[in-house]
Amino acid sequence: MVRALIFSLMLSLFFGGIALAKPTAIFLVRHAEKATGGDAKDPDLSEAGRARAASLAAILKDTQLTAIYATEFKRTQQTAKPLADAAHLEVTTVHAKETSDLVATLQQANGNVLIVGHSNTLPEIIKALGVASPPVIEDAEYDNVFLLLPGTPVQLLRLHFR
Repeated sequence: MVRALIFSLMLSLFFGGIALAKPTAIFLVRHAEKATGGDAKDPDLSEAGRARAASLAAILKDTQLTAIYATEFKRTQQTAKPLADAAHLEVTTVHAKETSDLVATLQQANGNVLIVGHSNTLPEIIKALGVASPPVIEDAEYDNVFLLLPGTPVQLLRLHFR
């Protein structure tokens, strides 16, 4: 009887601690392919970009995201939308030049989160989250999914999707 009580108490402490965990995973992706023509400063996604956004939603559908962040540009918002719709989440808009505010938010977040950014903002965010040598994202690269696992040390995985 005493053993059962101690075991039950240990389980509740263990599982209670899990509920209080900080972000368990931060997914970071660059916006999908942008359309040519139209508004050069804030283009929509191309047909290939819309297909890639749908693919992103499919591969991350079971990640139990608690938040999705994207910059104010149409291409990041459109990349995030299919997954946000599937996960029943709102996309939180973060100004592309305010990555330090986003990093502060991420350090206080709970659960898994997705960030949709740009080839220049994602390395800044990754570095600010503790990765000493962030990746370089080439202009023609749209297929990266970076998985950052907070902890000591921070771990960064680079995956590719179509």
